[in-house]
Amino acid sequence: MLRETLAGWGLGAVEETALVVLSELVTNAVRHTHVPLGSQIQTRYQREGDGVRIEVHDADNELPAARVPGETGGWGLILVDSLAARWGVDDRDGIGKSVWAVVNAAGGEA
Repeated sequence: MLRETLAGWGLGAVEETALVVLSELVTNAVRHTHVPLGSQIQTRYQREGDGVRIEVHDADNELPAARVPGETGGWGLILVDSLAARWGVDDRDGIGKSVWAVVNAAGGEA
């Protein structure tokens, strides 16, 4: 879905980086959140200038934290930090959070 969205916006230049960032954010949500039964992880995309804001929403209030990287993981947020112009976490109405990252063609702030 992200690939199609970026193509529709004419943002093919950020596709590869955006897909890696999306993959890392979703993987973190799947591996590290403890969500109530029936809750889902959702993704949203918003165009920002020459880039895209990628959001991954989940129903866990625990904030993501960088870990010491090793053979079994811990590289996700480090990778997101190196590829995204910026990233962060927002509260949601009710339970949960939104972890987001902005990826743009210039490689700087969107």
